[in-house]
Amino acid sequence: MARGGSQNWSSGESDARPEEQAAETGDKMVKETQYYDILGVKPSASPEEIKKAYRKLALKYHPDKNPDEGEKFKLISQAYEVLSDPKKRDIYDQGGEQAIKEGGSGSPSFSSPMDIFDMFFGGGGRMARERRGKNVVHQLSVTLEDLYNGVTKKLALQKNVICEKCEGVGGKKGSVEKCPLCKGRGMQIHIQQIGPGMVQQIQTVCIECKGQGERINPKDRCENCSGAKVIREKKIIEVHVEKGMKDGQKILFHGEGDQEPELEPGDVIIVLDQKDHSVFQRRGHDLIMKMKIQLSEALCGFKKTIKTLDDRVLVITSKSASGLSITCERHFKIEFS
Repeated sequence: MARGGSQNWSSGESDARPEEQAAETGDKMVKETQYYDILGVKPSASPEEIKKAYRKLALKYHPDKNPDEGEKFKLISQAYEVLSDPKKRDIYDQGGEQAIKEGGSGSPSFSSPMDIFDMFFGGGGRMARERRGKNVVHQLSVTLEDLYNGVTKKLALQKNVICEKCEGVGGKKGSVEKCPLCKGRGMQIHIQQIGPGMVQQIQTVCIECKGQGERINPKDRCENCSGAKVIREKKIIEVHVEKGMKDGQKILFHGEGDQEPELEPGDVIIVLDQKDHSVFQRRGHDLIMKMKIQLSEALCGFKKTIKTLDDRVLVITSKSASGLSITCERHFKIEFS
């Protein structure tokens, strides 16, 4: 779940009447400022200032560095995609986000945040070397007993591994060629009319080479991986759930994620998902239970036994209330180790 920081990102709404909703900022009139606020620039910002702001924020909130800030990274990418395109920016300045939505038949067509990131940084150099394969995230169901006592579970996962037959090349040596559909760019550009005399340019991942910019002739493709360079493989991992772990806690297996040619393998991330317990509820490091008693027990006292999560038996006694009260509340804390 993405956690919001202290930065205030305005919704772009105005207190002015509908006919006065254009906001004046400096020497430029705009309908709303939400996308500018996301990038931290003024509506009068130059294209270079917008690029500089995106570069700083994209590196800061990239999923590899901030896995919990995926939604923020997505908003930054959407804001940059609109404001970096002169035509989209003009539409946004005049009509706000609603105009962008209407131009896309009711829903704006944004490119993938990672595609925008890759296009911006050119897909090469230092950033490309630092990129890693995809992480594999899996939810592991555990009981309250598992978290209280600790447990080891075996988990079967499917992951991508480099094809051993072609060594990740995808086919015969020298058979790789520039993709004829996207001309090696890895992206396809589509022009869509959004109004009288207005069009927008949409970039999508090439369907032929899947963004790689190159392809292998079908007759030269590896028979083992069909030119994909990787194959799916079953992986058994042992997950050690330690005593006292919490619901939603993550367990990381570094380098055990998907493999891709020329990239460092991603990670396997196990997220603990605790099942509801029929008797106990966890509150911090304590176990809480509710016990129903009869009116006679509240008045005259009682003696009961309860079984804990580690099979201990606790005896609970309550003395007579002497007729002063019929409500009895007792606290027995069973702490997690």
